[in-house]
Amino acid sequence: TIVQDFAVVMIVAAIMILFTYKLKQPTVLGYILAGMIIGPYTPPFPLLQDIDTINIFAELGIIMLLFVIGTDFPIQKLRSVGRISIVVASAESIGTLLLTLIVGQHLGFSFFDSIFIALAMSITSTVVTVRILEELGMLQDTSSTLLLGISIVEDTIAISALAVIQSIAADTVSTGNDVTNLGSILQILISVGVVAAFIGGILIFGSRYLPNLVDKIGKTHDYALLLIVILGLAVGLSFGASLLGLSVATGAFFAGVLVAESKSASVARVITTPIRDVFAAIFFISIGALMDVSLIPVFIVPAMLLILTSFASKFLIVAALLNRAKYDNTTSLRAALGMASAKGELSLVVAKGGQDVGAITSAVLPRLGVVTIVTTFMTPYILRFGSKLTNSLKTS
Repeated sequence: TIVQDFAVVMIVAAIMILFTYKLKQPTVLGYILAGMIIGPYTPPFPLLQDIDTINIFAELGIIMLLFVIGTDFPIQKLRSVGRISIVVASAESIGTLLLTLIVGQHLGFSFFDSIFIALAMSITSTVVTVRILEELGMLQDTSSTLLLGISIVEDTIAISALAVIQSIAADTVSTGNDVTNLGSILQILISVGVVAAFIGGILIFGSRYLPNLVDKIGKTHDYALLLIVILGLAVGLSFGASLLGLSVATGAFFAGVLVAESKSASVARVITTPIRDVFAAIFFISIGALMDVSLIPVFIVPAMLLILTSFASKFLIVAALLNRAKYDNTTSLRAALGMASAKGELSLVVAKGGQDVGAITSAVLPRLGVVTIVTTFMTPYILRFGSKLTNSLKTS
């Protein structure tokens, strides 16, 4: 059954990737559409025999995806993103989260549905945005440098917030306590303390020993051994995070940060990227498979309202703060459009995190799936429009 399901996943994914490649769309769209085709909710019958198997692969996909993202963020890079990136990322993340939370509540979502949706909507897809900027030849632009710096801080905030929210949600679901009572407030403080201790311990103590260990393994030039060691680190810290009630994404991301501190980071990134691509593909396919496609027409209007809320909030906050920081209108506009556009990998990781602890309803994944598909499709056109608009402003 596992072999059959895996064969179906890979064959359908390959067909959809060829389809999206021809249309010059990001691969994540192909993966989600492939999942929707083979999922249990798609008529006339499901192509997968055991959806639980795909969920297991998806969990590994989250670990590998966040681990490789983490290898791009060494501690020094986290420190050097600049004050403006920290200010802008913090303001736009918190502002978008609160505004989307309010809109979610007004749309009739439950509290935890609203908070997980709000966190997902506050995150920009770094992968999708960077690939599109690369295609447009804008990666060396000042606005792109700012965008990447802001994204680094935003990703770190999102992973830390997911760990806290998931821990609180798991406790609330298991005990039935209301979030506003004294016991839950105490649990929130404990959750924040656990997250801070876990991340602080990794960054302070882990950075002293583990990068040196990776370097010693790297000097053997035995890439199979190096691969096993860094995979052990990624899965080990993910398991440690899960034992503390945190998301596996948190442990995986900071495992990547530790590997990024080593001199073998570039080699580690190269040898783990193919594994990341395979399991990340299965993660996105599983998200598509878990979406009840029959409900998508019902979710179009709420999804569009969430997209507009997130886009407007991010665009206005980023543009205003960069203008206030004395950046020119061209740089501010391009960076703001880049931050406001795409939702993707981390947004879906957030939704999966809420589902894993039983805190969200089955309606959240289809909504965020629609959001991801729409924003991923629109992002190239928005960034191209922004590029043409700013070029015309320069010449006028």
